[in-house]
Amino acid sequence: MSVGAFLGIFALMFLLELPDKTMIATIVMSTRARPSSIVIGASTGFVVQMGLAVAAGSLLTLLPVHIKEYIVALLFLGGAGYLLFVPEKQVEAEGEREGQSERPASRGREILTAFTVIFIGEFGDLTQIQAANFSAKTHQPLEVFVASSLALIAISFVGAYGGKALQRFVPLSKIRIAGGLIFAGLGVYTLVKVIAG
Repeated sequence: MSVGAFLGIFALMFLLELPDKTMIATIVMSTRARPSSIVIGASTGFVVQMGLAVAAGSLLTLLPVHIKEYIVALLFLGGAGYLLFVPEKQVEAEGEREGQSERPASRGREILTAFTVIFIGEFGDLTQIQAANFSAKTHQPLEVFVASSLALIAISFVGAYGGKALQRFVPLSKIRIAGGLIFAGLGVYTLVKVIAG
């Protein structure tokens, strides 16, 4: 694979992930945890998913598009419901029940949470499918894996540290509302697109 093709895959994967739900989830998680923990957990989740995508190759593309789109729409709407309708005080109360209000969550728990959110959120995601497509078309799975993984690791840095910086200027409640509205819009858009065919 040429350097140009490698950089092209990196750039495309980076741009595809910027407006994605997992990028928004990374920003939101960074408001409640150490950015370094979010980067480690999210990056690991992204890398594992890229490994699965490249290993699966073109098999992921066999999933009927409308079923995949319905699942993505439900994930968006579920995320919107959580951000918009679960009050921040209830989230804090759940943390108190778990003893988190007295001490910050352990680094291991923050990393595991970030990994889980990203790992689940990336299933059937556009970047995962695109990595599978690149792998199937180029027949160079290692290069696709490395370029895609590096792009998504860069996104985890942008989301984690950008989200922490954003919280200095914008209250968490406003970030939650904005994230919820974006998720709701993406969910409705996806449903309309599937129904309209």
